[in-house]
Amino acid sequence: MAWLLGPLVLALVLIAWFVGIYNALVNLRNRFKNAFAQIDVQLKRRHDLIPNLVETAKGFLSHERETLEAVIAARNSAEGARTRAAADPGDAQAMQGLASAEAGLSGVLGRFFALSEAYPDLKSNQNMMQLSEELSTTENKIAFARQSFNDAVMRYNNKCEMVPSNLVASMFGFKRAEFFEVESEGERAPVKVQF
Repeated sequence: MAWLLGPLVLALVLIAWFVGIYNALVNLRNRFKNAFAQIDVQLKRRHDLIPNLVETAKGFLSHERETLEAVIAARNSAEGARTRAAADPGDAQAMQGLASAEAGLSGVLGRFFALSEAYPDLKSNQNMMQLSEELSTTENKIAFARQSFNDAVMRYNNKCEMVPSNLVASMFGFKRAEFFEVESEGERAPVKVQF
């Protein structure tokens, strides 16, 4: 009977170790998904502000219709990418699509603000100044949320890749998550929203 006790204790220790690693992986995966939810909230806010910005500028930039349409098209593209990424923040393609769409939106917004500099009446419009301030604040919140998300992804990826937890991760299909990174140096510059 005593000879059975040793293997039974060893089996219980191995099961507890296995369960501990599995639970840690689930915890880290949920943390990076929660961190993405914080980005999602701020991106949604950003995307909701843009139509108001365009509506405010429409009266002043009536002959700049192409630019206004480009802003709305980029916003719609980014909103679609945000929805896809929110459905599965661990999906590398969805995260890359989101990063690309957000970079495109930032580029178009940069051109929009550069163009609006030439219109003093637009620059001094109270609605435009308020929307610009809200957008600037939102951009800062996105940057902080993205940093938090990337930190959570790094912890999760480390757990998925380090021995011995990588064995449990591969057994249960825990896949490496994608960072939410800026694609090029030009995109690293914040959108200028000063008036």
